[in-house]
Amino acid sequence: MPSSSLRVISPSYLQRMKASDFHVLHTVTDYTRYYGLPAPAHPLLTLIDLAQITGQVIPAPIVAQLYTVALKRGLKGTVYYGRQTYDFHEGLLTFLAPGQVVLADPSLDISEMTGWALVFHPDLLRKYPLGQKIRTYGFFSYQVHEALHVSAAEECLLEHVLGSIRHETEQPLDVFSQDLLVAQLGVLLGYANRFYHRQFLTRRLAEHDLLSRFEARLTAHFAQGANHPLPTVQQFADELHVSPAYLSDLLRALTGQTAQQHLHHALIEKAKLLLLSTSLTVNETAFRLGFEYPHYFTRLFKRKTGLTPAAFRVSAP
Repeated sequence: MPSSSLRVISPSYLQRMKASDFHVLHTVTDYTRYYGLPAPAHPLLTLIDLAQITGQVIPAPIVAQLYTVALKRGLKGTVYYGRQTYDFHEGLLTFLAPGQVVLADPSLDISEMTGWALVFHPDLLRKYPLGQKIRTYGFFSYQVHEALHVSAAEECLLEHVLGSIRHETEQPLDVFSQDLLVAQLGVLLGYANRFYHRQFLTRRLAEHDLLSRFEARLTAHFAQGANHPLPTVQQFADELHVSPAYLSDLLRALTGQTAQQHLHHALIEKAKLLLLSTSLTVNETAFRLGFEYPHYFTRLFKRKTGLTPAAFRVSAP
């Protein structure tokens, strides 16, 4: 029996598709109607029992302008969203932000699917601090490059919070409804963030291997000759087959510094070497490092060292 998996959607495949090929879900009601579910009790949020979703999966790409947090089991087939493959027979949390693409293989079998999905519109959070904070949660910005495995105890904890959310959606709407729903959503996402960081800490071998490969590529880049473009986090993330957000979160967890901070450190160290070991002018040094405009180099160098490149060269022993 094949397990369900998450696989990357080829960018070239998506580029070949026409706008009419995508099924866009703008509202929570659009979402429930698309999957043949009862209308939501709340206009901006719904909690779905995935066992209620029956019938044949439509293989058209789906773009929901909604947030989705889902725990799924029992899928058989392939769902495309992400860079890694996971087994849905165990508890697995996935996260989607508005505008991300999901594509199901036509052979996907959902007849034994269980679990839940919490779907909510960005407008629910817009006037609350959580509306800004949710953008800092890496598990949404990864575009599901990295899913979250949860233990039985963690799953029970999430179920408890979901029970509170479900209870609130079943109450008549009043002036307190939105405040209470957003507060409970904040608790749920706070637990997810804790569990996500726990996952970083329990996958040390794979993470340290990724860190080693990142450092090797960084070293190799600055060992190249002259006039290469400035390195970017996106460039290294692509080479390592992870998202920029995932790479930065992992490096921060392991080293205390983001990917961008690592790049800046390597860049400044290379600049110091050139300033002290060559007769290149400051402008020539900037061009050698890949800066298009030398004043950007001078500004970055001073911000990181407290000295301009010219002052550093003069002050060096």
